[in-house]
Amino acid sequence: MARGKKEEEVPGAWVIRDIPRDLMRRMKIAAAVQGTSVKQLLIDLAQSHLQELEKKGMMPKNK
Repeated sequence: MARGKKEEEVPGAWVIRDIPRDLMRRMKIAAAVQGTSVKQLLIDLAQSHLQELEKKGMMPKNK
């Protein structure tokens, strides 16, 4: 862990394989339309989805 940072502040890395090419292409287009990167678009989508699950009570709320 980096000195002086909490664990959740230290970025991690994922490698995801076997993503359908059409989905990859559509995500690149969506990111370009929104003026962001695919990485940021995926982060935003994941956070939004998790917030929805928290609202529905399907997941504990983030601290």
